[in-house]
Amino acid sequence: MNARTRGLLLLTPATLFVFVAFLVPLAILLAGSFQRDDGAIGLQRYVEFFADPLHQEVVLRTLRIGALVTLAAIALGYVAALAIVDLSPTSRARLVGLVTLPIMISPVARTYAWIVLLGRTGLVNNLALQFGLTDAPLRFLYTEPAVFVGLLQLLLPLMILSLVSALENVPRDAVPAARMLGANWWVVFTRVLLPLTRDGLATGGVLVFTGAITAYITPAMLGGAKILMLETLLYQRVNVTDDIATATVITALLVSMSILAKLVLSRLAKGRSK
Repeated sequence: MNARTRGLLLLTPATLFVFVAFLVPLAILLAGSFQRDDGAIGLQRYVEFFADPLHQEVVLRTLRIGALVTLAAIALGYVAALAIVDLSPTSRARLVGLVTLPIMISPVARTYAWIVLLGRTGLVNNLALQFGLTDAPLRFLYTEPAVFVGLLQLLLPLMILSLVSALENVPRDAVPAARMLGANWWVVFTRVLLPLTRDGLATGGVLVFTGAITAYITPAMLGGAKILMLETLLYQRVNVTDDIATATVITALLVSMSILAKLVLSRLAKGRSK
């Protein structure tokens, strides 16, 4: 038995588990979204879903917040990753550990911390009142900015870790060489660092975007019933109204958005490499 055959045999149990426990149920669920009330195959459920103005608003809000969180994570992630890779190996390992630490904390605890900060009697409102910036407590919770901030804090470590890994593979003399040839820092970033880290950017972008559109705890706690996203709407349709037909459509949309984000970002990364 050669090494390739042995490797395939070792991979078989995990492949079968993923196929049976994930792919088959997902395929059944997605197929159900195309089943009409009379049992035939069609787009009736999708037409009815998008005919509802509330559903249209939720889809647009989910895409908007997901895109904004991803763009903000890219901007902040590059700044943090560039600072981390310039440190000594010991300091770099310690800082990466600090970046990784929030991932090991429950999303419920992290989101509750934002409630403590942004509540009417929270730290932010107390400081605003103390410094005379407002005469009455401001409403931060149950708004889109609150959901945006919570998701950004939740998913930013994934982008930073992806970019740190990509930047560590950039040749050490690439940036000094570009600077010696007269390139300013913007040119160095757009013409040297960005093309060399495109794979890490695509990986981090997929993780952040899919995490933002499929998150439930953070939008539910910081957005409440007023700022619905697809995942919170899915929970309502399954556990509150028992609307399985609409739930299958929402699931199909979430899966399609995640796959499309992966394809688009991978395509952009390959396009820049040519």
